[in-house]
Amino acid sequence: MVAKDLVLAFSGGLDTSFCVPWLQEQGYAVHTVFADSGGVDAEERAYIEQRAVELGAAS
Repeated sequence: MVAKDLVLAFSGGLDTSFCVPWLQEQGYAVHTVFADSGGVDAEERAYIEQRAVELGAAS
């Protein structure tokens, strides 16, 4: 089965962190996106990116 691409607005919090593996189980290749509205520093952005990778996001 070929995975369908899905883009997930990802904050790195509990809810979106749950969604990544669950959506993968449903057959999706999950691509995360984070919108920085100016209130996040570089360290937090790096944490959010690393969290997505740890959870298995495709990108």
